[in-house]
Amino acid sequence: MLDRAAHRVADRLARRRSAPALHPHGVLCSGTLAVSGRTDGEWGVPWLDRPGSYAATVRWSRALGLPRRLPDGLGLAVRVMDADGPGTALDMLFTSSGSGRLGRHLPLPRPRAQTGPYSTLLSYRVGDRERVLAAFPVRDSRDATGGALPTLWQELARRPVRFDLRAAAAGEPWRTFASLALEAVHTAPATSTLSYDPYVHSLPGLHPTGRLRRLRDAAYAGSRRGRAAGDPVDP
Repeated sequence: MLDRAAHRVADRLARRRSAPALHPHGVLCSGTLAVSGRTDGEWGVPWLDRPGSYAATVRWSRALGLPRRLPDGLGLAVRVMDADGPGTALDMLFTSSGSGRLGRHLPLPRPRAQTGPYSTLLSYRVGDRERVLAAFPVRDSRDATGGALPTLWQELARRPVRFDLRAAAAGEPWRTFASLALEAVHTAPATSTLSYDPYVHSLPGLHPTGRLRRLRDAAYAGSRRGRAAGDPVDP
């Protein structure tokens, strides 16, 4: 029942927009993700326990596509290239949220992009435990006001925009496992949107739990169908 409703709503919204139902417009960035690694192997995940540096493609977007003067749920979609060898990818989807025990599971609309954390909201299987992943902006002491999404181009022109990536289970403190630096912004073609899927692009020992997967898959399928139907036909 919920699956069909999500499919129908996403289909209609995408048809109206001729764009994805959620996160219809965004800024595409390239950067570097550096895994710090742990010599004690405590994460229990090969990719997290060994140091490494990877190219990353990141899409920064507003969930509902509201006017930029209004708070909106902000999305940070991260694709780590060649994470498990050449040609493989790891996708992580973060949404603006709180950082507390409950707040990390709830989307939090925000007017500015760098004034708070982003989390996966739902848990990941990290080794033998379930943990939430989060991206915490690293604030520059020269910037007292933070960077709003409309000024991201200017922010990146001045310096890389940085995040600490952390993980925590219930009752655990946040622990950093990687750093992410956004170094350049690119103009994405208006007719295509890079599709991130954390279920398809995951790693052994590091993947989202199955909670709400059917609902999410139904909504994304409806969005793809509606977007295809709403695309203009070339003469």
